[in-house]
Amino acid sequence: MDVYEAVTSRRAVRGFTDRHVSSEVLERVLSAAAWTPSGSNIQPWHAYLLRGAPLAECKKRAAERLAAGDPWDEPEYEQYPTALKSPYHERRSAFGEQRYGALGIAREDLEARQRAAAANWDCFGAPAALFCYIDPDMRSPQWADVGMYLQTVMLLLRAEGLHSCPQMAWAKFHKTVAEVLSPPEELILFCGLSIGYEDDTMDYARTGRASLDETVTFVDSL
Repeated sequence: MDVYEAVTSRRAVRGFTDRHVSSEVLERVLSAAAWTPSGSNIQPWHAYLLRGAPLAECKKRAAERLAAGDPWDEPEYEQYPTALKSPYHERRSAFGEQRYGALGIAREDLEARQRAAAANWDCFGAPAALFCYIDPDMRSPQWADVGMYLQTVMLLLRAEGLHSCPQMAWAKFHKTVAEVLSPPEELILFCGLSIGYEDDTMDYARTGRASLDETVTFVDSL
């Protein structure tokens, strides 16, 4: 698979089979992802790769919290601006309509939306997951570095025939994840990344992208 195919075929998959993902493949992906660029080569990402019993324990504890109606953990970072201005607000709304519309869930059906969202904390059935941490003393450029690292991991997974789903949803249960992983106290959980083989029996609607002229301005003399 060339890099163009990896980029254009990558998407947030929300339905995985339980097919085993081998250690060899995961180690190959994460070893190559270590070459992700970062400012002054500080490599600000801290990743934990879970499978088997540890991942099952994370899922189980999250499910118990959901069943008990526990509130989300106190946020460790702001996921979106309080007032999301145009055109970002419209893009986010369009995503929600497309995502839940594909599931046949009406906008006003909050209970059904909550049930669909709950699948996040089962990693959509994926047998592997990566949890990515960062030191909160880092600044915006280092958060960007972490984003590049995750994108590199996702593209390498595609090269291996795997899919993934990045999930800031796991940050809402960061205390639950910490109970299983015991990360250093100075780190915060940025997101989870579900990893596995796609369940191709599930229908999906791929989210569109803004046109090139909305996001790119060519400045040249030609």
